[in-house]
Amino acid sequence: MADRVLVILPTYNEETNLRQIVPLILGQDPRIEILVVDDNSPDGTGEIADQIAATTSRVHVLHRSHKEGLGRAYVAGFRWGLERDFSLLCEMDADFSHDPAALPQLIAGADRADVVVGSRYKSGVNVINWPMSRLLLSIGANCYARWITGLPLSDSTGGFKCFRRRVLESIALDRVRSNGYAFQIEVSYRAWRKGFTLEEIPIVFTDRVEGQSKMSKGIVREAIWVVWWLRIRALTGRL
Repeated sequence: MADRVLVILPTYNEETNLRQIVPLILGQDPRIEILVVDDNSPDGTGEIADQIAATTSRVHVLHRSHKEGLGRAYVAGFRWGLERDFSLLCEMDADFSHDPAALPQLIAGADRADVVVGSRYKSGVNVINWPMSRLLLSIGANCYARWITGLPLSDSTGGFKCFRRRVLESIALDRVRSNGYAFQIEVSYRAWRKGFTLEEIPIVFTDRVEGQSKMSKGIVREAIWVVWWLRIRALTGRL
């Protein structure tokens, strides 16, 4: 039986982007279904998602009562997909920073690896429209995470990924502690420590055109301490 693929789209105030990106994602592969995880967006994104879902059985919506963060949204999406027997579960931003046209490469990569990462830094620096300060912060954060944890990824903070279901089944999702961009580091690190294989696929990342970035000082602070917490937990056998 062909793999069933779920693309999880966390949304908060993505009204304009959602209408445009959903048909592009669905057009990449007939096996793909979408789960929109909306955190009660005040701009009506959740209602728009419901309207789209009413027109196609390949789009689903998970409404949450308030904004809880990226990590919690993905964990909720993972659980939803695992309960419904999807074989591959993908993470993706709804703001066009991740090109839907790269999805077939991620899905194909899952034939070779357990976790496939769309990497901005695998083949040089492939980032468009970021200010230099943001780019240097991202590159520095990835070097920092790799140095402390040993995680063999050039882009451990990226959120364009494809997981085989056995990876997410093996990770105690209720024990995943981080919630911002550090969530991406933590999930990949837990998978790697369990012996799952990782592969990076080069992508081009384009900063959002519509809407506002979710980056904050709190997210940066979380990423700084989470890598040390992961390393210490691994060394003491408590991860």
